[in-house]
Amino acid sequence: MMYDTLIIGSGPAGLTAAIYASRAGLQYAVIEREPMGTGQIAYTERVDNYPGFYGIDGFSLGEKLREHAETLGTAFLEHEVTGLKSVQNGWQILTAAGDVLESRTVICASGASPKRLEISGESEWTGRGVSYCALCDGAFFTGKRVAVIGGGNTALSDALYLAKLAEKVYLIHRRDVFRADHALIEQAAHTDNIELVLQAIPVEIQGTDSVTALIVSRNGNKHLIPADGVFVAVGSVPNTAYVREIAELDSIGYIIAPESGETSAKGLFAAGDIRTKQVRQVVTATADGANAIASVQAYIQKAAAV
Repeated sequence: MMYDTLIIGSGPAGLTAAIYASRAGLQYAVIEREPMGTGQIAYTERVDNYPGFYGIDGFSLGEKLREHAETLGTAFLEHEVTGLKSVQNGWQILTAAGDVLESRTVICASGASPKRLEISGESEWTGRGVSYCALCDGAFFTGKRVAVIGGGNTALSDALYLAKLAEKVYLIHRRDVFRADHALIEQAAHTDNIELVLQAIPVEIQGTDSVTALIVSRNGNKHLIPADGVFVAVGSVPNTAYVREIAELDSIGYIIAPESGETSAKGLFAAGDIRTKQVRQVVTATADGANAIASVQAYIQKAAAV
């Protein structure tokens, strides 16, 4: 089957693209690596900046977006995309299972994955004391001591969430100023069981039968922070391996694309956290999904007129 567009990713950008593709009468489907996925938003405890849904938890918001797409008849294909190949009439999407899907256009909306610290002990203790999702694993550390590493909105949100469960939360940032929103910084500073550890660089995670400590470097000196768990929130890495040789990427690996979603490759579009932009939030991801479909429509109409 030749689709008009195939959407890679079922986060807010991909689901919004599906909603708009349905309304546009396109032949389309969403390709997702994990069944019933809704992207990273599912791991957010509380969303305060998506208009009309103040205070909703991320899982519920993701479910509402998916339900909307499903109600409009969106088909979801479970595949891990490993590559794209440009062909005469569009694109072939290559999958890990060896299947090949064909579409006139492709929308890359596969988002980003948590960045790792790449320090001693991290790999050894991942899943056994080192976590990249406070909402997923926080309950395992009720009444214990944890360290949260990072200085952005995710790190501070994680620290505030964990402070409700843990006895002590060490919030560790390599700089002396946080990058997060002012409101989150104020909340963290006034939460009794959160201790700010600034200008500290994590160098090692220690443990025997379980994680026992995080070693940080401050002003050239090493310090031991007692911790039963370490939560890493130092940013994300774009999931762009499958388009690395196809579309132009920036130095970090994000797809270079304006708000229209148009990439350097004809018929290939990018939406959501995967593309270069100033703000990566749910509201901009959904806008990207809508813009990408408008660009797909224009591209198909132009191709048909030739």
